[in-house]
Amino acid sequence: MGGALGHEGVTEKRKAVFLDRDGVLVRTDVRDGKPYAALTMDAFEILPEAPAAVRSLKAAGYVTVLVTNQPELARGNIDWTTMDAMHTALASAVPLDDIQICPHDSDAGCACRKPAPGMLLNAARDLDLALGDSYMVGDRWRDVGAGRSAGCTTILIERGYIESERETADFNAADVAEAARLILSRRTA
Repeated sequence: MGGALGHEGVTEKRKAVFLDRDGVLVRTDVRDGKPYAALTMDAFEILPEAPAAVRSLKAAGYVTVLVTNQPELARGNIDWTTMDAMHTALASAVPLDDIQICPHDSDAGCACRKPAPGMLLNAARDLDLALGDSYMVGDRWRDVGAGRSAGCTTILIERGYIESERETADFNAADVAEAARLILSRRTA
């Protein structure tokens, strides 16, 4: 896919909003200050504010990309069939242009597991995105780190997790709806 044609026939890169899945678009189970992703379809719940928030970003011209670490695949706690069913359900409710998944565990040393920026860089290359004009919205320090490494403006949805590692985001929001309003309020004409 190419961007919109600008002056003199030059293709302009598009702006994107990269969205983490769990804790941003999908409910997480928080136990003792630590978030846990759903492992079954019965436990998979799209947050009520997510569809309208992402629709508002799409309507404003942003490319929307899900970027999600899913180490439970590597750990054998969930299979690809269930993961695909979750993402099919999510994509039918929330307008996403692309879904990027890192199936690796923390010690894999891959370039795609956040806080590494690999998923964002891959999507930017494949979808012709301007990372410096894009946003990363997540609920954990890893999301902020990936966004910062890719050159995006970062928004942390503060869920009160207890994590020893921290990254300071450019902005904080209560949920994805507030993050979308913040992004749209900063848009330049």
